[in-house]
Amino acid sequence: MVVAGIAARGVGWADMRSLSVQVITGQWLVLFASVLIMTATGAANMFGLYSGTIKNALGYDQTTLNLLSFFKHLGANVGVLSSLINEVTPPWVVLSIGAVLNFFGYFMIWLAVSKKIANTKVWHMCLYICIGANSQAFVNTGSLVTCVKNFPESRGVVLEILQGYVGLSGAIITRLYHAFYGTDPKALILLIGWLPAAISFAFLRTIRIMKVIRQENELKVFWNFLYISLGLAGFLMVIIIVEKELNFSQGEYGGSAAVVLLMLFLPLAVVIQEEFKLWKIKQQSLRESVQVKIVPHNLNTPPSSSCSITKQTSSEKEVSVSCFSDIFNPPERGEDYTILQALFSIDMFILFFATICGVGGTLTAIDNLGQIGISQGYPQKSLSTVISLVSIWNYLGRVTAGFGSEIVLHKYKFPRPLMLTLILLLSCVGHLLIAFNVKNGLYFASIFIGFSVGAQWPILFAVISEIFGLKYYSTLYNFGSVASPIGLYILNVRVAGHLYDKEAERQMTALGKKRIHGEELNCVGVECYKLSFIIITAVTLIGSLVSVILVIRSRKFYKGDIYKKFQEEAAKATETEMAPAGNRTGPSLAKG
Repeated sequence: MVVAGIAARGVGWADMRSLSVQVITGQWLVLFASVLIMTATGAANMFGLYSGTIKNALGYDQTTLNLLSFFKHLGANVGVLSSLINEVTPPWVVLSIGAVLNFFGYFMIWLAVSKKIANTKVWHMCLYICIGANSQAFVNTGSLVTCVKNFPESRGVVLEILQGYVGLSGAIITRLYHAFYGTDPKALILLIGWLPAAISFAFLRTIRIMKVIRQENELKVFWNFLYISLGLAGFLMVIIIVEKELNFSQGEYGGSAAVVLLMLFLPLAVVIQEEFKLWKIKQQSLRESVQVKIVPHNLNTPPSSSCSITKQTSSEKEVSVSCFSDIFNPPERGEDYTILQALFSIDMFILFFATICGVGGTLTAIDNLGQIGISQGYPQKSLSTVISLVSIWNYLGRVTAGFGSEIVLHKYKFPRPLMLTLILLLSCVGHLLIAFNVKNGLYFASIFIGFSVGAQWPILFAVISEIFGLKYYSTLYNFGSVASPIGLYILNVRVAGHLYDKEAERQMTALGKKRIHGEELNCVGVECYKLSFIIITAVTLIGSLVSVILVIRSRKFYKGDIYKKFQEEAAKATETEMAPAGNRTGPSLAKG
C-alpha cells in the first residue's frame, strides 16, 4: 500500500532506487530490525513452560531445577564480555556471536531432553542453558544499545518499544510453537534454539550505529510503533481467552500465527513512509543547494566556516588523566561517567540493591509459575494461559512504564526512580496472592507480576543512561542486569527451591515413602510456596524503601532539562546533514 502510494506520486525508477537505498540505510529500518530481533528473545520468560519437561525427562528435584533457572538468568544478564566486544567492534559482530551461542546452548538442551545424548550431568545442563541464555546479553548489546545511541533524545521511548516486544515474545513464540510443532513440549526448546539465531543472522548488517538526526515528528513515529504493538498485544489476549474455552487444532494455531506475523511486519510500512519523507526533504535540499551554488560570486567565497572549525579543533587539547585518579570524583548527573565512577557511585549501589530485591522476586515467581500451578491444583492447560498472560502483561508493563514515565517526566518533572519504587510495591500484591493461594489468584498474580517485571527493566535502563551518560552505556547497561541473577540465586535457589523440596520431603515422609535417587520430587498444596513468597514480599518491600533514597538524591536533577545536551547535538547534526550535498554538487555544475 505504501509502495503503491509512492509510485502514484510520480517517482521514477532512478528515484525508486534512490529511495530504496534511503530505506535500507535509514535509521528507522535499524529500529524495525531490532524489533524483530528482540521479539525472538523471550526464552528467559518461558522457562516455566518448558521447565517441567526438563524436570520429568532428567528426574530433577526443585532445587536442581531452580539452579538451572539461576544459570539461565546468569547467562542472560552477565553481558560484560558482549559489552567489551561491542566497544571495539561493530554491532554485527556481537549479534553473530549471540546467534551462535543461542543455537548451541538450546540445541544441546534439546538433545539432552530428547535422550539423543546420554549421561547428561547437572553441570552440563547448567553450562548449556547459561551459554544459550548469554546470547540475550549479546543481542541486547548489539541491537538495543545501538538503537538507544541512534535516538538519544528518545531513549526512554526506544527502550519501552524494544523491551515491550521482548515482553510479548513469550506469547508470540508460543503461537509459532503450536503452529509449527503442535503440542510436543520438547520441540519448544528446539524452536527457541533456531528461531532467534535465524532472525539475528538475517539482520546482521542492518543493525549499526548512525549519526544522530533529530526529526520533528520523531515521537509520533514511535507512537505508531506503539499502536501496532498494542494491537498485537490485544490480538494475543483475545486468542488466549478464546483458546482457554476452545480446543485449537494445529491448523487454527497456524491461522493465529499468520496474523501474528502480519502484525509483526506491519511497522515496515511506517519505516517506508518515514524514510520517504526524509528522502523528499533531502531531494528538495539538494535542488535548492544546487541553485544557490551556480551563482558565480559564491564560488569565490572563502570557506571561513571550515577554517574556523579547523582552528577550533586544533586548539583543543586532550588532558590525559588516570582512570583511577577520579573514581570518587564523578561529574554532575547526566554527564558521561567513566565505568569505575559509575560502579563506585552511591546511585549505582542503590539501583543495584533495589534491582536485586525487586527483579529477583518477580523472576522467581515467573520461573516457578508452572510448579506453583501444579502444586495449587491448576490444570495443565491453564499453565499455558498463565505463562501467556505473564508475557502480555510483561509487555504492557514495559510500555506503560516507559511511555508513562516519559510523559510524566516531561510534563510534571516526575522523577523516574520514583516510578521504580511504585512498581516494586505493586509486585508485592502478586507475591501475596501466590503465598495465600487466593481462588483463581494465580491468574491475577500473573498479571501483577508480569506487569511489574516488565516495568522494572525500562525504568532501570533509562535511569542508568540518564544519570551516568551514554559514553559507556553498553557496559553499564549490562552491569545493571547482573543484579537479576544475584537476586534470583538468593530468592529462587536458596529460598523457594530449598523450602519447596523440604516440604515435598516432609509430605513423602508422612506417606511413609522414600525418594529414589534420580526420581523427580513433587510437592502438593499451598504450603509448598507460602513461606517462600512471604519472604520474597518482605525483601521486595525493603528494596522499595531503599529506592526512595535515590529518589531524594536525584530530585534536583530530574527537575531540570535532562535532554538539553542531546537536543543541541542533534540540531548541529541536522544542519550538517543537509549542507554537504550542495557543497559537493555546486562547483561541478558551475564548471559546465
